[in-house]
Amino acid sequence: MSRIDQALHELKSIDELARGTSPVHRFSPLSKLLVSAVYILTVMSFPKYALSELFLMILYPVIISALSGIELRLALKRMRYVLPLVMAVGLFNPLLDRRPVLFIGTLPVSGGILSLLSLMMKGIFCLLASFFLIGTTPADRLFASLRKIHLPSGIVTLLLLTWRYLTVLGEEAAVMMTAYHLRAPGQKGLHWRTWGSFIGQLLLRTLDRGRELYDSMLLRGYQGDFPAVRQEKFRLKDLLYVLAWISCFIILRKYNIAALIGRGAGL
Repeated sequence: MSRIDQALHELKSIDELARGTSPVHRFSPLSKLLVSAVYILTVMSFPKYALSELFLMILYPVIISALSGIELRLALKRMRYVLPLVMAVGLFNPLLDRRPVLFIGTLPVSGGILSLLSLMMKGIFCLLASFFLIGTTPADRLFASLRKIHLPSGIVTLLLLTWRYLTVLGEEAAVMMTAYHLRAPGQKGLHWRTWGSFIGQLLLRTLDRGRELYDSMLLRGYQGDFPAVRQEKFRLKDLLYVLAWISCFIILRKYNIAALIGRGAGL
């Protein structure tokens, strides 16, 4: 299986995960969207040196993983292409901030190292929250919940079409790669001289395919917005779900639970 085919398979598997029947899947998309948004905002609000407080925010993805049946290992595997970028965000912090702010025994730890670790943790936690959101909520219902909070229909339509037709782009690229390898047997990857023409042909093919898709949408009555998906009521259990998680996030943000546990244990 080529890398493109593997990427398409993984993209389609996310839709299959979203059709599950776990307790998390049964909550309304709007409640999961609100909780995920508040979680990401809370994670990003931690100070750059607050590692112990920030670390406890891993409780949310761990609990959601257990309730939804989606393993953390699977989530990290699906995000393996993005994780290196997240890890590299604060790569130069240790060089820019060399002031010692912590001592482990006699070993000083600079503020740059702490801020680097903090940025990595924030990035990983936010990616996990986003993955569990799309992994437990079908795309059409998730984007319908964005309309409920009055996000402009043009933006929602653009996001939905981008998500839905990533597979179309991938399939066109897979067809072109197959044709290329049939004409250049035994060659690994694309020769650098063909990069420009390959990308240009891919763009032209996807434009043609997109025009066909748009014409078919017009024939089916498309007038600038998608018909409303099955409306899901915001029930009492959804409200309790949102309030419980937001309360938990506030407690973890306001109090250093790790320090309190350490003091209680006499550490």
